[in-house]
Amino acid sequence: MDSSCDLIGIDVPKSLPVTAKGGVQLNDTLVGVDLAKAIFQLAISRRPGRFEDHPRLTRDQFLPFFAQLPVAIVIMEACGTCHYWARKVRELGHAVVLLPPGQVRPFVRRNKTDRADAKALVDAYRNGEIRPVPVKTPEQQVLTSLHRLREGWMAQRTARLNALRGLLREQGVFIRVGANEVVPAVWALIEDADSELAMPLRTLFAEACQEIREIERRLDLVERELGALARQLPEVERLMQIPGIGLIIATALVGFVGDLRRFPSARHFASYLGLTPREYSSGLRQRLGRISKRGDSYLRMLMIHGARSVLSRARSVSNPDRLRTWALALEKRAHHNKATVALANKIARIAWAVSVGDTDYRSVPAPDKVA
Repeated sequence: MDSSCDLIGIDVPKSLPVTAKGGVQLNDTLVGVDLAKAIFQLAISRRPGRFEDHPRLTRDQFLPFFAQLPVAIVIMEACGTCHYWARKVRELGHAVVLLPPGQVRPFVRRNKTDRADAKALVDAYRNGEIRPVPVKTPEQQVLTSLHRLREGWMAQRTARLNALRGLLREQGVFIRVGANEVVPAVWALIEDADSELAMPLRTLFAEACQEIREIERRLDLVERELGALARQLPEVERLMQIPGIGLIIATALVGFVGDLRRFPSARHFASYLGLTPREYSSGLRQRLGRISKRGDSYLRMLMIHGARSVLSRARSVSNPDRLRTWALALEKRAHHNKATVALANKIARIAWAVSVGDTDYRSVPAPDKVA
């Protein structure tokens, strides 16, 4: 077979033995790939500690190279474009493994270079304790893209609202607490001919209010798109049955985490979200501190906000269920914020149990108080 890689001057190893591994014909070759925007650095190894070749490919040469390479295990770093390239390389028959960047970094020896990064990926793969990152599907990437757009627009909206509050405070105008209070109050000042607001500020404040309304329109559009996608995903509708998990959190979990069944236990999933205590132990002394705050900060923020909503509403419920009763009792013993984070931890564990059991959430009544 003519090799398109030969035409572009790339040497492809051809005498590589093929072995059966897990029922799939895999090559003994490991290929570490340091992804980039335009240039891709590879490190090819067949034996531990030995690297036979270090091809350096352009973006146009990348897929043709793997199309002619015998079936191998391709290791990439979990970065922005890794999921797209992983799916493309899988279509060519290779096995693809994505590794967390933070756990690959200790394997980089001496100076950081593209070649050192590619070799570090291979060495990290041989360490069985590093858990790979699952490759996202196109549907998951659509969900994550919508969430990233929403997150950015939410930050812009908050910045504009805070700017208007601060500038008006300097003018002696104080607006009540609440994001929905700012724009109506500013419009009232602009339309009031007797207000002391200067004319140049009236014009620019009106532009700022229109900008906020435009951002809110975009946020509504994102949520409508998320709602349309949620109706096509049974796992999203199942997660939305859990207290504290609505459309935003459910779609975020499916988009960013994927299949929750890949976690061996509910605590592993809570630890993945950074909601479990950080441990600093030695010898006979065990010390548990604050939550680790590891993992995706966006997901953790959403889970804590959802738990805060459940806890605040639980106070007005006449007959709370067991979950809300537990949270209210914990709030009396500990600080409100501690109870909120603990409830977020429990909600995450419930989400894992619902996903693993492939069942609907069932509210459990609170036990009767013993007289």
